[in-house]
Amino acid sequence: MTAGRGKTEALLPFAGGRGGPRLARGVRAGQWVFANAVMATGAAGRLAAELAVNPRPFSGLPRWHREADLMYRRAAEVLAAGGTDFAHAVRTDQYFPDWRAVPFLHAVRRDYCGSYVPPSTSILLPGLRVRGAAMSMEVMAVVPGRGADPAPVFPAALEVPATSSFAPVAVAGDHVFVAGFLAAWQPGDLGGIAPEAKVPEGHLWKGNRIQLEADYIVRRKLVPALEAAGSSLGSVVKAQVYLADIRDVPAFNLVWARHFGERVPATTFVPTSDPGFAIRDARCEINLVALTGSGRTRREAFGASPACCDGHPLAVRAGELLCFSGLVAADEKGCVARSRAARGGNARGIAAQMEYLIDLAEDACAKAGASLANVVRIQQFHTDLAEFDPACRVWAKRLRGLPLPLSAVLVPAPLLVPGCSVQLDLWVHAPARG
Repeated sequence: MTAGRGKTEALLPFAGGRGGPRLARGVRAGQWVFANAVMATGAAGRLAAELAVNPRPFSGLPRWHREADLMYRRAAEVLAAGGTDFAHAVRTDQYFPDWRAVPFLHAVRRDYCGSYVPPSTSILLPGLRVRGAAMSMEVMAVVPGRGADPAPVFPAALEVPATSSFAPVAVAGDHVFVAGFLAAWQPGDLGGIAPEAKVPEGHLWKGNRIQLEADYIVRRKLVPALEAAGSSLGSVVKAQVYLADIRDVPAFNLVWARHFGERVPATTFVPTSDPGFAIRDARCEINLVALTGSGRTRREAFGASPACCDGHPLAVRAGELLCFSGLVAADEKGCVARSRAARGGNARGIAAQMEYLIDLAEDACAKAGASLANVVRIQQFHTDLAEFDPACRVWAKRLRGLPLPLSAVLVPAPLLVPGCSVQLDLWVHAPARG
């Protein structure tokens, strides 16, 4: 079952529950298929009954194994509805409230993906939108036969985690997808955080921990990954940066700007649990989307805004994809919801934030010759998941009832600007103009 979205096609839409707007389990747009907010849910979008109620919890397969299996079945359904499969996936992102669930996902993933596991990022966060769920997943894939079938790349000098089994890099046409990387070292990343990415033991200062980690990730992980795929830092269009402490952003950005110069990619900063990563004392993990140097697809950056981090573009176009930096509802004076409430404005709280953010996104899409109605992925990082439903209602009003490809997870406060309670990470289908 599909529903039209102009140049995009919503996959397997369903009612959001409690009279809420329709949500889309996925979207197909051109050669791309997105599966969004994949969880082990039933028809109504709630946790599947076989997981929610189990009179014999200590018999059979472990609960997290069964949840991972059902989640992958749900993802396969969305990919099939879009005309593709896991063999053509280019990226997966997983979120977990409890680290103990992760090894079960790894085991199930190998069953579904076989010898090719796409580039992956797994992060620990405080909570998921569906009550009782232990894992949530985003999948991005290509449609077979469009000349962009994914080719995994295994750079000889790049160490990857010992048990995760994913390809560190995949090339699909002109696009390059780099898995999430930590500042880890030794074969299998089994040496923990590299000594050169830490302040030496016993010292209070010989460098700054977040800057040491960020620099190590860029030099020792991201650059080798990109070069092996025929790309470079100057061709990066999108990055997600997960931080155990959001207060590290200014120090991180000193490293980011030094490596990228005038070509900083669209960047989203996401606060995690602490610990938030596979290595307990890690402070940062980064994944990338880039373009190959030899392809015809070109990078095009659009503007700046106080809604994203200073010095970062509002959005970057990569062929038919318009990738936004992480957006919070802020201007130069801080959170707009606070300032509007102080002036007696009608729209307050989450509604004021969402109206501001959607206005901003619509304007950026118009400048890029695109339409926000062709959004293919809306990731919302909430500091309070009770705001998810009212945020959805604003989206439904603004997009005139189109099924929303929307996922939401809980993150710790504060976000990039204190007082803001939601951050958007948007991907929009934007075919070439003319």
